[in-house]
Amino acid sequence: MISAAKATLTDPSALTVCTSLPYAPFEVDDGSGKIVGFDIDFMDWMAKDLGVTTKISVQQFVAIKSGTATKTKKCDISAAAMTITAERMASITFSNPYYDASQALMVLSSSSAKSLADLKGKKLGAQTGTTGLAYAQKYAEQYGYTVLEYAQISDEEVALQASKIDAAIHDQPALNEYSKQQAGKVKIVDNFNTGEEYGFGVALGNTALATVANYVIAKSKADGTYLASYKKWIGGTPPTK
Repeated sequence: MISAAKATLTDPSALTVCTSLPYAPFEVDDGSGKIVGFDIDFMDWMAKDLGVTTKISVQQFVAIKSGTATKTKKCDISAAAMTITAERMASITFSNPYYDASQALMVLSSSSAKSLADLKGKKLGAQTGTTGLAYAQKYAEQYGYTVLEYAQISDEEVALQASKIDAAIHDQPALNEYSKQQAGKVKIVDNFNTGEEYGFGVALGNTALATVANYVIAKSKADGTYLASYKKWIGGTPPTK
């Protein structure tokens, strides 16, 4: 398993990981230039099992979710809080799911909006290429709001603070993290149980590396390192199915 996976590495001495920043608590610069987070813990565990180092390659999320980043060998694996979808599976081989996700709606603390239904005639921000954008677009006509796209979640958050949009939709843990950092300025008002699951992505057909990712996910859940990382970065305990 290990030798077959190592033979696929772009750099024989490293596991090259594509990610998109900032996306706390999954991947974020710790202030010293080092990229850390829940996703990165898994990549470090994989690299250790492969006997190599971890090398981070920061890419736009659209290149990651389309499979372009791994197909063009910008990296060996993508770790970017990426939801597994049928569309993405056409160009990416995914690991087993490692995180259950949902969407959340965030507004300014002064806003009276509590749901999508309160956004009639208003503007809702979402990140390009995300499942949050797809969810926002799905209900735009029904609730009468306009969807504005942003390249990065940070752009979306800045737009909300500047009142260029009336609300922002994104994965719940990312907005929860931001709302903690900006306490008193923004608030989460609604959550949408979309049944999403995150997976790590490798080049289509690279089952050797995907197998190592699956092994690391299973091992971390069995030996307690998954729980420790979850508590550190996300807080609490993972929901049970």
